[in-house]
Amino acid sequence: MFAIIGLVVLLAMVFGGFIFTGGDIGPVLHALPHEMIIIGGAAVGALIIGNSGSDLKALGAGLGKVFKGPSYKKKDYLDCIFLVSRLMKSLRVEGPVALEPHIEDPKSSSIFQEYPVLMKDHALIALICDTLRLVVVSSGTLDPHAVEDVMDNSLKTHHHEAIRPADNLQGLADALPALGIVAAVLGVVKTMGAIDQPPAILGGMIGSALVGTFLGVLLAYGMVGPFANRCRQVIEADGAIYHVVKQIIIASLHGHPQPLVIEAARSNLPHANQPAFAEVFDGMRGK
Repeated sequence: MFAIIGLVVLLAMVFGGFIFTGGDIGPVLHALPHEMIIIGGAAVGALIIGNSGSDLKALGAGLGKVFKGPSYKKKDYLDCIFLVSRLMKSLRVEGPVALEPHIEDPKSSSIFQEYPVLMKDHALIALICDTLRLVVVSSGTLDPHAVEDVMDNSLKTHHHEAIRPADNLQGLADALPALGIVAAVLGVVKTMGAIDQPPAILGGMIGSALVGTFLGVLLAYGMVGPFANRCRQVIEADGAIYHVVKQIIIASLHGHPQPLVIEAARSNLPHANQPAFAEVFDGMRGK
């Protein structure tokens, strides 16, 4: 919603300000489609050249995140705390044999099935199951610090892949001013080919060429750059839930009491989605 509002304000202020100060919007609107074909087409071509099919698909999903916002809300973080805490309790109380069916086939697990929103995040479920599988097959003899190192590496890999759409958008934003210059240069070349025309016609052609420069800068710093920044914010916000998983598993493996385990996970969350301590404990009593 805020992205749409921002776009409306941006366009209204730029073009409205131009009209308000006496500018003639007609030549700009006339040149806009032609310049956009050159700049937009070049931008799309550059993205295709520089990325794989999966990267392009992820880029589209990243643009969607700009408008949708973070996927996870406070309830989802609570559910994640409940889910991992229940799995660790099962490991502690009932042993690895009781836990193994849940992590080997989460889709059939009575515990996992209570959290359908989390089940949609395959990377999150894989992080939980793969880590606990290590604990199960080692019969509880693993050093918690070694497990933490494995989880840190997994989180770094996931973050590197998840943040790629934001990096690609930022790279596109950096390139757009230069692509605007390309469009402007082509406009100047066209103008030079019509140098025998009257000044009024030449002036219009030069103005159209300058629209290319204007459009490249506007797209870069007014749209695509902010899109990249917002995409990065959303991806990093959603990444907090993976650290909840890590905090609960590692603190539990260290043998810390449950209040400390829960607080380690809860306090790691952004304040906007951070549940109250009592809120977590009240929920745990019902599990």
